[in-house]
Amino acid sequence: MRILGIDPGSRITGIGIIESDGRHSQHVFSTCIRLGNADFPIRLGKIYQEIELIICEFQPQQMAIEDVFLSNNPSSALKLGQARGAAICATVMQGVPVFEYSAREIKQAVVGKGSADKSQVQHMVKLLLNLQGKIQSDTADGLAIALSHAHVGATKSRLQEALAKHG
Repeated sequence: MRILGIDPGSRITGIGIIESDGRHSQHVFSTCIRLGNADFPIRLGKIYQEIELIICEFQPQQMAIEDVFLSNNPSSALKLGQARGAAICATVMQGVPVFEYSAREIKQAVVGKGSADKSQVQHMVKLLLNLQGKIQSDTADGLAIALSHAHVGATKSRLQEALAKHG
C-alpha cells in the first residue's frame, strides 16, 4: 500500500510517502511545500497544486492527514483548517481516500507515547524508515502521519479479519 501523509500548515506543509504492508514500511518520497509570504489565498492554491502534482507522480492509494487541533489563537486555527481543506480537496479530486488522525494518535502510533515531542517523532521516523542524516521536522511529521496510518490501518484490518472469522 502506498500512503501519502500530510502535515498541513499555512507556511510549510510537510509531505511524506511510504510503501507499507502494515508491518514494514519503506520511504518513497518526502518534502516540504514552502509557502512563503504570498497572500493567503495564493498559498492555499499552491498547497492544492503541489499536492495534486505529487499525487499524479507517486500514485498513493490512501492519504492520511493530521486532524484539526484546538489553538489559543483562533486566526491560526482557521488558517490551519483552510490549509487542511486545500490538501484534502486536492486529494479527493484525484480519487484518493482520506483518513484523519489526531496529533496524539500519530505520536502514540509512531513513538508509543501520545505526549511525545517533535524530536522523539523525528528520531522514530528515521529509525522506522532507516533514514540517514537530519530530517526536517515538517517532513518528519508528514512521514509520521503516513506511518501512523500504516500501523493503525493494518491493525484495524487484522481485527476485522479476526472478527469475521469468529463472528
